[in-house]
Amino acid sequence: MDLKDKVAIVTGASAGIGAATVKALLNLGMKVVGFARRQEKIENLVDNHNGKLFARCVDLTKSQDIIDGFAWVTKNVGPVHVLINNAGVAIASSVLTGQLETWQQIMDTNFMSYAIASKEAVKIMTENNIDGYIVNINSTIGYYDPWIPSNVMYRSSKIALRAMTENVRVELARMNSKIRITSLCPGVVKTDIISVNHGEQASEAFYSKFPYILSEDVANSVVYVLSTPQRVHISELIIRPTGEDFKQFG
Repeated sequence: MDLKDKVAIVTGASAGIGAATVKALLNLGMKVVGFARRQEKIENLVDNHNGKLFARCVDLTKSQDIIDGFAWVTKNVGPVHVLINNAGVAIASSVLTGQLETWQQIMDTNFMSYAIASKEAVKIMTENNIDGYIVNINSTIGYYDPWIPSNVMYRSSKIALRAMTENVRVELARMNSKIRITSLCPGVVKTDIISVNHGEQASEAFYSKFPYILSEDVANSVVYVLSTPQRVHISELIIRPTGEDFKQFG
C-alpha cells in the first residue's frame, strides 16, 4: 500500500502506543488524525509535522463522538485509508465485587469503540473504493490467563476483540473486499496505563518485576503489517518481551 499522503486515524493517540504509532505513521508521510480526550497532548506530539497531524477530542466511550469524528475526518482531511484502534483502559474489577460502571467503561473503551470505529472505517473505505487496513491493538492477555480475578473484565474485553476481529475478516472476505484487518497482540508494554489507573508507585513496582517492550516496538510492528503486499493478510500478530511468562502474574 502506498501510504504517502493517505489518511490514518489513530484512537487513544495522546500517549503510549497510540502516540508512538502517530509518530511512526507521520514518518511514512501519512496524514494522521489522533482521537483522544486529551486533544492538546496529540497536538504537542511532534514539533514539525508539515501540516499532516490533526487532533480531535473524541470520547471513545461515546458512540456518537466516534461517528462524528469519522465524519469530520472525511470532510476536513479525506477518507480514511488506515485505522489503528488502540484506545484502552486496564482497571481492576472482578465479577463478584466489581462495579457496573467500571465494567461498562472497560467494555466501551476496549471493545465497543473498536467495533464502532471499524464499522465506520469499512463504510468509508467501501464508498471510496479504498483497499484499506484496520489494525486492532489487542493483548496477549486474550490468549493466556494469569488467573487474576480482578483482571477478568479487562481480559474478557481482549478475548471479545479477538473474536470480533476474526469475524470482521470473514465478513470482508465474503463481501469480496480487499480491506484487511489485523489483531496485533503485544505482551507487556511499558506505558502509562498502570500509573493512570493505579498510581506511579504501582507502575514502577510492576515494571521492575517483569520484562517489557516499548510503545515504539508496537508502532514498528504496525508499520510492518501495513508494509505487506495486498496478497498477504496477517490476521493475527503476537509480539512479546523476551522471557515473558504469564504464570509470573498469578
